[in-house]
Amino acid sequence: MGKYNIDLQARVARARELFTSGYNCSQSVFLAYSDLFEVEPRLAATISAPLGGGMGRLREVCGAVSGMTLLAGLLSPAHDPKDQAAKAANYALVQQFAERFREENGAIVCRELLGLSQQKDQPTPSPRTAEYYRKRPCVEYVATAARIVGEYLLAE
Repeated sequence: MGKYNIDLQARVARARELFTSGYNCSQSVFLAYSDLFEVEPRLAATISAPLGGGMGRLREVCGAVSGMTLLAGLLSPAHDPKDQAAKAANYALVQQFAERFREENGAIVCRELLGLSQQKDQPTPSPRTAEYYRKRPCVEYVATAARIVGEYLLAE
């Protein structure tokens, strides 16, 4: 058994639940695991909030991937600017997570995943209605990202 004793299905379900309750994609993935690192939920939500919608609705890197990236920072810390080995390990984990997501979804860029032609959206988030959830596959991307992190944790 890995170093982390988690219920993978419960973590994935939690990420889905967070998203459908109004948190953005990055927040949903990060909050699903932030307790393992003793990051208080309000702080976790605050730190990850700007990364939703592909970084503030710029539609760049998918927020679910950004949530995984934040977790990679906690799993493989690189806080000392002189520690090249720690930086390399951190970047390797980020790339591992991103590549797994890309393999499963075809891209890691929000606008590509959503089939959008514009470079960015207005900064005002879309209302979370039943129609929103029907049109957007984001909850599935959140679930995928949460599962990728969980599988990594179980293998640790």
